Amino acid sequence: MIIVSDKAKDRILELKREEGRSEEENIRVSVKGGGCSGLMYDLGFDGKKEDSDHVFEDKGVKIIVDRKSLLYLAGTTLEFTDGLNGKGFQFVNPNASRTCGCGESFSI
Repeated sequence: MIIVSDKAKDRILELKREEGRSEEENIRVSVKGGGCSGLMYDLGFDGKKEDSDHVFEDKGVKIIVDRKSLLYLAGTTLEFTDGLNGKGFQFVNPNASRTCGCGESFSI
């Protein structure tokens, strides 16, 4: 399961309105090879669900995760920060043994 913080939920709903996204479009989170730590997160809106996808809902936000990525993302919290040290979505992943300075890539 992926947990969504209140700030992340608010920002997702705000982006959905700003970009004119439909109610059928949900958040897709996946893990891909790359980044300075070996694996990187991919986050975006998606209106399609494959049979092998898992769908989680937290705080009214539906999140689609493919089967392979689920192994890396179990127990992860999606946060949003807008402080002096940067602005954007961040993943707090208990499975990551190392993360890069920007928080966009990790290793297990």
